[in-house]
Amino acid sequence: MILIAVGSNLSVPGFGSPAQICAKALARLDSMGIRVIATSRFYETAPVPVSDQPWFVNAVAQVATLLDAPALLATLHQVEHEFGRVRQHRNEARVLDLDLIDYNGVADFGPPILPHPRMVERAFVLLPLRDVAPDWRHPVDGRGIADLIAALPPDQAIRPLSGLE
Repeated sequence: MILIAVGSNLSVPGFGSPAQICAKALARLDSMGIRVIATSRFYETAPVPVSDQPWFVNAVAQVATLLDAPALLATLHQVEHEFGRVRQHRNEARVLDLDLIDYNGVADFGPPILPHPRMVERAFVLLPLRDVAPDWRHPVDGRGIADLIAALPPDQAIRPLSGLE
């Protein structure tokens, strides 16, 4: 199973709100040989670490592709660039963030590092991941999604988004 996290917290003329940007990015992947099989609902999430940035919209998608992990990650970065993302600082506000979370259960020190090294610390990844893969297990330590969610710090605010706003 190949899993991608998508997020945005900046509106951009021509692309729309963060939720619209996430939806358009997933549609763009579909046109690049990355077939979206399932998508979680969208969530509103507070920035991690806590900051005065706008809240994010996040989701997780299960995809299928013939690309290997490095080529898939390069394609994700290309899509981010098409949407206007410029990487300057870690944890900055961003128009689009596409992360490779898991690539068929492979554990690799990269690049890319698989599974994504900080996913187990992020409610904005784990809760949407549960929507698309409720039986998913961490490829390295074997913990199930319910156990990973239970171990999250309590200070991460997350709620389902009511609609594409």
